[in-house]
Amino acid sequence: MTFSLEEIDSTWRPFFADHIDSIDEILASLELVETTPARENIFRAFTFPLENVRVLILGQDPYPGIGVADGLAFSSPLAPIPASLRNIFKEYSEDLALPTPKSPDLTIWAQRGVLLLNRTLTTSVGERNAHLAKGWSALTLSVAQLLADRDVVAILWGNSARELAPLFKYRIESVHPSPLSARRGFFGSNPFTSANRLLLETGRKPIDWKL
Repeated sequence: MTFSLEEIDSTWRPFFADHIDSIDEILASLELVETTPARENIFRAFTFPLENVRVLILGQDPYPGIGVADGLAFSSPLAPIPASLRNIFKEYSEDLALPTPKSPDLTIWAQRGVLLLNRTLTTSVGERNAHLAKGWSALTLSVAQLLADRDVVAILWGNSARELAPLFKYRIESVHPSPLSARRGFFGSNPFTSANRLLLETGRKPIDWKL
């Protein structure tokens, strides 16, 4: 199980070329582990052009249920809507005055310039945070630095994401939207309108968040 640059958009390949060996080491350590998302979706967040990325939404690790994670942070191909995403949708509706989305698939955000990324790109099926020590955090730190250098607006949800806050000139921080923490500062944080305000203030096109 090795990594190929063909798995990602061509605009990301110069960056990932420097990380192939470390990625292959991580993947080799997972060969006997039932992981999520599926192998073909681990790098899905990077199948969209780097130059289109204006906002980063950074989370923690993938949903641990079989088939629930799709390679984009917080997104899912399956109903019912995962609990964290239900809270995101609640805040989305309050922040943007839009109806609550019916589908958990966030692909359209990725197509519109939002990188949906977790600090850890995999976990074991049925276990949260199982791969924290596998080496993904070094890779996602490097990704974050690349995006910060491009003045991407960062929406950082949860402690592992907020560790990277000092990198970003333009950022919105809060607790994670999980049911365990959402009421301690996620609700009412207005991340979507705040990100668009920062984009507009810096002369960039806002994100069309409508799902």
